[in-house]
Amino acid sequence: MDFIFGRFTDEWIDRMSDTELDEFERILDAGDTELFLWVAGQMPVPAEYDTELFRRIRAFHGVPAGPGGQDLT
Repeated sequence: MDFIFGRFTDEWIDRMSDTELDEFERILDAGDTELFLWVAGQMPVPAEYDTELFRRIRAFHGVPAGPGGQDLT
């Protein structure tokens, strides 16, 4: 998952609040396969992960998101 989260982390880590850092750790604890599919927009993001921070991660990688962060395609 370094190829997905490494660049995002390099760009955003210094700007994250303590709350966002905690949330980021929780996101990273999810399974790699699920994370990849969620970020790629190939599988719906579960409500507990569909947060502003997760939508920011998807946007960072150019993945369009509709209402609730779900893929528009």
